[in-house]
Amino acid sequence: MSTAFKLMTVEEFLPWAEGKDGRWELHDGVPVMMSPERSLHAETKAEAYVALREAIRLNGLPCRVYPDGMAIRIDAGATYEPDASVVCGPRVPPDAIEIHNPDIVVEVLSPSTAAVDHGRKLSGYFSIPSVQHYLILDPDRRVVIHHKRGAGDAIETRVMTGGVARLDPPGFEVAVEALFPPI
Repeated sequence: MSTAFKLMTVEEFLPWAEGKDGRWELHDGVPVMMSPERSLHAETKAEAYVALREAIRLNGLPCRVYPDGMAIRIDAGATYEPDASVVCGPRVPPDAIEIHNPDIVVEVLSPSTAAVDHGRKLSGYFSIPSVQHYLILDPDRRVVIHHKRGAGDAIETRVMTGGVARLDPPGFEVAVEALFPPI
């Protein structure tokens, strides 16, 4: 991480980042510019968004899928921008740049983010009480690592190369292969 920036709070960071080129996240008070994406990463994000949206529609659930670009505040010094997120219940206001109550968060692995996605983002996302599922998609291996909130402080993990991921709550399934671009 760069140390060229002064430590920021999320309140300072969000207006700052909105005026900057590129995409940024805040990690422990330090702004971090996100790397350019490989085409496989971008295609996987798109497929995941469409698969989640279609599953929600087919089940008639009061949920919305948001693509990357929406911030999720972890604490006073951290906000992440997942590759997709699902919010159930009231619609996020049209001028919002933050999602406060995500039910499902999706990150697509890239070589530069794997350690963060499996570490600080895993614990960070599950520090938000509304988060029920955290899906980490590995586009190179076509693997889904499905972390689900369990009883108490437990996080249950399944590594999936096929079949369906049961996302309950809110109450739908999505085929693992639908989360990745066709081969």
